[in-house]
Amino acid sequence: MASSSRTNPRKESVVVDCGRRRTTCGYCRSPRRSSISHGLWAHSLTVDDYQGLLDRGWRRSGCFLYKPEMERTCCPSYTIRLKASDFVPSKEQVRVSRRLQRYLDGSLDAKRANTSEDATTSKKSESCVRHKVSSPKSEESLSASKEEQNEVENILRHLSDQINKIVQMLIEKGEFPSHIVLPKPLVRKVSQGKKKLLASGSEDMLYSSNIAFQIAASIKRTQSGDKNRNNSQPSQNGEKENASSPKIIAEKLVVPLDPMVKSSGFSVRACNGHINFYAPTEQVCQSECVQSAETSKKSGMKRDIGGNCLSSPPHCQVKKRKFEIRMNRSSFDPEEFALYRRYQLKVHNDKPDHVTETSYRRFLVDTPLLFVSPTGDSTVPPCGFGSFHQQYLIDGKLVAVGVIDVLPKCLSSKYLFWDPDFAFLSLGKYSALQEIGWVKENQAHCPSLQYYYLGYYIHSCNKMRYKASYRPSELLCPLRYQWVSFDIARPLLDKRPYVVLSDSSVLKNGDSSLHQATEDSTERHLDDIDQEDANDVRMDEDEQTVDSEESSDDEPELETTAYGNAENCDVSRVLVGVEGTCLRYRDLRNAFGPEGRQYLETQLQKYKNVVGPELSERMVYSVG
Repeated sequence: MASSSRTNPRKESVVVDCGRRRTTCGYCRSPRRSSISHGLWAHSLTVDDYQGLLDRGWRRSGCFLYKPEMERTCCPSYTIRLKASDFVPSKEQVRVSRRLQRYLDGSLDAKRANTSEDATTSKKSESCVRHKVSSPKSEESLSASKEEQNEVENILRHLSDQINKIVQMLIEKGEFPSHIVLPKPLVRKVSQGKKKLLASGSEDMLYSSNIAFQIAASIKRTQSGDKNRNNSQPSQNGEKENASSPKIIAEKLVVPLDPMVKSSGFSVRACNGHINFYAPTEQVCQSECVQSAETSKKSGMKRDIGGNCLSSPPHCQVKKRKFEIRMNRSSFDPEEFALYRRYQLKVHNDKPDHVTETSYRRFLVDTPLLFVSPTGDSTVPPCGFGSFHQQYLIDGKLVAVGVIDVLPKCLSSKYLFWDPDFAFLSLGKYSALQEIGWVKENQAHCPSLQYYYLGYYIHSCNKMRYKASYRPSELLCPLRYQWVSFDIARPLLDKRPYVVLSDSSVLKNGDSSLHQATEDSTERHLDDIDQEDANDVRMDEDEQTVDSEESSDDEPELETTAYGNAENCDVSRVLVGVEGTCLRYRDLRNAFGPEGRQYLETQLQKYKNVVGPELSERMVYSVG
């Protein structure tokens, strides 16, 4: 009796063949096309066997295993993975991590973040409102906005005057030439769009000035006019030109400027010639503290010239939040179910009677995987192998749950659901980054654990294309089960949905510019895709699929397409379970009559072709 080397010899994979399944597609939802797959019901499954099934294009939904018939199904689904140690995050993925960190540090206000996310969708409604008569409330808002704008202008004038004082002081000290007229400093407000383009740490930048560039240009013009008189001292001229570079000038200005602006509640830094003003984290208040001057007057709140609270009331104090990730073995948790139900109703608009405890258990709690306890050596990670729920908590509140399988070669991401109130944190993207990081960390305990499996990549479904933004990724060839780089596969998938990817070897040594163009366009496109639907759909044997054993007239014969040449398939070594007995089929052949033997051999031939020779000899095919 075959079994996994990591499990008890009495534990093996036991599956029941559910045949070919046809169901309404959960991705395209086309009424004219169907999702077609082969199904197995797993009573038990070793982690080694499930790893082998993943590498042949299978997935699980609870205890139900399914594999799309790629040539026939409406939305061909390719298994996608990436090697964790090779992962390179995109700019958007880096922003997601920073955004969460800012929220935990208290420098990102949830209300403001949600308002920012809703800004795009509200533009149309705002344009309609402009044509309507303003209400007293809207007039008050306009008045407050105008008052805030005036206050910002006062701040800009104040900071410009401070820089001008420093410039005059440096002229008197001989740092800048006194015989030329230098431009007057001007400080501008930094837009949100500009902040996104800047480097890390620019989120709290409020204002900036480029006066150092203007002063450097004025000095350079003067020096160029003096060149003919100083030809005998080229090295000194070179030193002067270097000393008058925008970067050096900005650094000169910032040193005496820093104590002056600190009294106003700002910090200042020189960055590549620019003079940037920041709001220190410890002085940043929640938005209501600086939104309305009238509110601050009524509350008696003192503010500096930058609009920052000098003595903040309790509700304005910056509070750091506690973030936890807990990893539990798969089991039913009422708090998780409540979050799942809220997520499905609000994010996916499911009907309330469809989101039941029974369907939730069958989809995300039930698992056929046999748990493998940690052994203390380098073959099993500290958590063991099996099915887990990763809980994400902020200040003790459950905000997201990732359902995952930890297998000998990979962490397989199955599903994620999150609190709709925390949509601004992009927890779907963040959890993927965390899971990739988890694989990297646990390689020290289990060297074979190297990959992150993201489920199915569906090129014909825009909402599932985001998975390729985790680079560099590979897709599984649906015919030869070889892994092919996504950069090679994408041009082929752009032409047709079903492709034998291993036939693309002609592109492997192709023009590198094609690969670079693919990479650049992929990152730009995929980072914009919303990840709220970034999960596999539920596949329930009883609720969502029906038997479809007979081929329709317009479909090719099953044995010669999805299952290969089944008639010539030797099934003598297939492991078969009958009434508690487990033997090779060759030892059971005579126990069946002619008709029963012919039917069973046909089924075993199909089964061996979809799971592969190795797994067919290792897993138990149960027939009763």
